[in-house]
Amino acid sequence: MVNQPQATSSATPVQNTEDQVASASSTVNLIDSLQKQYLKIKENAETYPYVWASYIVVYGGFGLWTAYRWKKLRKTEDRVKNLQEKLRKLVEAEEYAISTSTKVVEKGSPSSETPSK
Repeated sequence: MVNQPQATSSATPVQNTEDQVASASSTVNLIDSLQKQYLKIKENAETYPYVWASYIVVYGGFGLWTAYRWKKLRKTEDRVKNLQEKLRKLVEAEEYAISTSTKVVEKGSPSSETPSK
């Protein structure tokens, strides 16, 4: 019974090294496949430069347009937030003025409440 934990602990390092070897080989395979893809793309770009240039122009233009619209949207959003804040402050000031004037009328003399003829 004492030997069983020792056997398990000795088997664990073997598994860890096998996992490390497997992950290292998968990393090497990934690097190799990325290099092959890069070489294919490079060869294609050298063979058809005008096609790649048109891709760059078109998708670059889309990227620039998107960045411009995004910036404009952010500016508009900031302007709207500022206007909403100003409006909120105006409404609060107006409500405060109405509430204070109502209190003054309530505390005022009874002659102000009687209608004049």
